[in-house]
Amino acid sequence: MAKVKGLVCKECGRTYPVEPIHVCEFCFGPLEVIYDYEEIKKIISKQKIENGPLSLWRYIDLLPVENPIVGLTAGFTPLKKADKLGEVLGLKNLYIKDDSVNHPTLSFKDRVVSVAISKAKEFGFDTAACASTGNLANSVAAHCAQAGLNCFVFIPANLETQKIFGSLVFNPTVVAVEGTYDDVNRLCSEVANDMGWAFVNINIRPFYAEGSKTLAFEVVEQLGWTAPDAVVVPAASGSLYTKIWKGLKEMSKVGLIEKVRTRMFGAQAEGCSPIAQAWKEGRDFIKPVKPNTIAKSIAIGNPADGIYALQVTQESEGDWEVATDEEIIEGIKLLAQTEGIFTETAGGTTIAVLKKLVEKSLISPEETVVAYITGNGYKTLEVLEGRLCEPIRIQASLKDFKEKVLTKV
Repeated sequence: MAKVKGLVCKECGRTYPVEPIHVCEFCFGPLEVIYDYEEIKKIISKQKIENGPLSLWRYIDLLPVENPIVGLTAGFTPLKKADKLGEVLGLKNLYIKDDSVNHPTLSFKDRVVSVAISKAKEFGFDTAACASTGNLANSVAAHCAQAGLNCFVFIPANLETQKIFGSLVFNPTVVAVEGTYDDVNRLCSEVANDMGWAFVNINIRPFYAEGSKTLAFEVVEQLGWTAPDAVVVPAASGSLYTKIWKGLKEMSKVGLIEKVRTRMFGAQAEGCSPIAQAWKEGRDFIKPVKPNTIAKSIAIGNPADGIYALQVTQESEGDWEVATDEEIIEGIKLLAQTEGIFTETAGGTTIAVLKKLVEKSLISPEETVVAYITGNGYKTLEVLEGRLCEPIRIQASLKDFKEKVLTKV
């Protein structure tokens, strides 16, 4: 694989071959895929990408996979010009990157899992697994079904019902753990070491995380080969946030766009905001927190990539903001009622934070802004219970319709 040089420790810089490992054996820092950009420059072009498949695999030259075997329709989701929402917020060039319609499981996780399971097959694994707050479990279960792999997904026991069913339908072994996501993740690290399975967000994590870059690649292409002025990204572990930044810079490194000047804005729920708290307090380290929010898909109290997300924010001259549970619900409703996009709580967090950023004049009206919507609202229906108008009940008669409906609208 000439395009991939190997793995590198993000802390001490030691390099490793392309293997299913994720931690440096010297300093225990996380490993990341490194590429030979000079070699990639020789084979990549705008025309080649535009002639590629209508999926994330059109960017295969910048992904650590040779022969993708799953997720062949994942990615290349709509970038919608959000004129109505922009009018409400006071933004003239607002876009929604809508992964609520991603395939096959309606979240951005289909990107990272497509890469992870394809890589697991290349490595020769017969069993894949994950620790998840829901969306990842859905996607791993679906892609393992496609790939013919045995599948184990570990989730917090209090997960939203819709997300549990969204995994069970693919017939994996679902393990519901009493505790937070961080408790689940610690258990999975032990299981991964003991069982030797392909845990997509543990030993396969360096490859898995690279799939998030495609959210940057697609936006650049969909904006006519230019990077936006600002993006707003929901954050759990911080990996998505850092990889979107890496993807933007890679577009520049291989000569497809000019130097990147995008400002990166992170969005977290107030009830689980360890990265945002660190940023606001000027810390270069993360204090773990116990999650207490309806936004369960981004409720990671000890984010693995938190410190790297802080570094990206500083490098890009960005910022962080948080949203309360009430503001998250209002964000979900606002996006639905202006743009017809139904997002889950992570997306509600993005919209609520975007609104605050505009109100604080951190984003100006003329800038090109992309808000990332990472999951579908039909997965978290229960958070809207009691928060919406009730149906108007009538008898099956025109008279009742006019008396009970037309008098109220």
